[in-house]
Amino acid sequence: MLVDLSDGSCPQCGGQLEITGADDASLDAECTECGEYLHVEPDAFNDGGIKYWPQAMAELGEDW
Repeated sequence: MLVDLSDGSCPQCGGQLEITGADDASLDAECTECGEYLHVEPDAFNDGGIKYWPQAMAELGEDW
């Protein structure tokens, strides 16, 4: 799942981030341009944790 550029971008190059993993306390994201890896809190993308984290958990989250 891609992060809208208006919500967040790669701190290294400004590229678009793709969420690649999720668990009950964090999200993993990778820049589609430079490959920078981020391990962030669920509300890191200016959404209060209500847009990206629930969707990422449904698609990518750990099996409970």
